[in-house]
Amino acid sequence: MELKKKIIDHCVAIQLEKIETLKEEVRILQKNANDYGTPKDRYDSYRTQMLRKKDMFSKQLAQAKEIIDIFGKISLLGERDAVDFGALVETDKRNFFVSTGMGEIEVEGKKYFAVSPLVPLVKAMRGLKAGDDFVFNEIEYHITSVK
Repeated sequence: MELKKKIIDHCVAIQLEKIETLKEEVRILQKNANDYGTPKDRYDSYRTQMLRKKDMFSKQLAQAKEIIDIFGKISLLGERDAVDFGALVETDKRNFFVSTGMGEIEVEGKKYFAVSPLVPLVKAMRGLKAGDDFVFNEIEYHITSVK
């Protein structure tokens, strides 16, 4: 499944770029907090703010790594016949990649929405096959292929 591999590689590349940016932010915030030293008085919260921001970015960093792990669990072997985790679903309106919620991505000039298998949209189409129809938010979709 060459297209699916390209989509996965694209998503992983986005996450790797995000990881590098977050690592740099964490490093800068830690350095700023260390350079500032101990609080000047009990109302001085600058260092605490820097450390809180560092913790926030550290959590985002961990989430980005988890997303990469999710992509590693998607099998590229064999064709899928029904919508489930790892499926590439093409409809008459939009194309979806059931993986993790990353939003819209573009590969080979085509747009795909990377969506979590837990969102209501995927629940509405789970188990459906090419040729099936479903309705979500009062919009009718026709599934043209599931890969």
